[in-house]
Amino acid sequence: MESLKKKRERVKRIIEILNELYSEADCTLDYVDPLQLLISTQLAAQCTDERVNTVTPALFAKYTCARDFALADTADLEAIIRPTGFFHNKAKNIKNCCITLEADYGGNVPRKMEELLKLPGVGRKTGNLILGHIYGIPAIVVDTHVKRISNKLGLVSSEDPTKIEYALMDILPKDHWIRYNTQIIAHGRQICTAKKPACGQCFLKSVCDYGIHV
Repeated sequence: MESLKKKRERVKRIIEILNELYSEADCTLDYVDPLQLLISTQLAAQCTDERVNTVTPALFAKYTCARDFALADTADLEAIIRPTGFFHNKAKNIKNCCITLEADYGGNVPRKMEELLKLPGVGRKTGNLILGHIYGIPAIVVDTHVKRISNKLGLVSSEDPTKIEYALMDILPKDHWIRYNTQIIAHGRQICTAKKPACGQCFLKSVCDYGIHV
């Protein structure tokens, strides 16, 4: 079994490679303020970022602040976000989330995880995305790409997002926490795809538990 020290040493090489390949990787959701990222992330649940980005221009043109969303007619909101799927539940969460923002936070998106988790429709994944990309607070976002690829690399051995988050916190340099997510997403879309990972083309193969056995 790989020791924590050895794993941290391997992580250094993984990060070097990720920095070489995906130096420009960033959040792929389009937003201009904290509220837009918060809502876009909720819409991205079981939906691609690309599809969300086709919906949000009209959405954010109609609703420009938390108060607008809090007062929105649910049917109108559902009609706009329908292409993202699960639109009934998403509309309900977005509306209730913004009602809470208005009531408890002056319409502003809070910068503490415990406060973000009080918002309807917000879990640790969304909370960490806000902390990292909006407020510059080190945070590890565990999405489907991070969960799948971190397991393949042998950095974690769990399907539980929270356990993965804390395991990665223990081995990744703090200044790379948020970048790890954006770089792994890029890698998961280009090389290590869910259906058919291209291990033969992967520059991480030599430091990947899965790749060295392929």
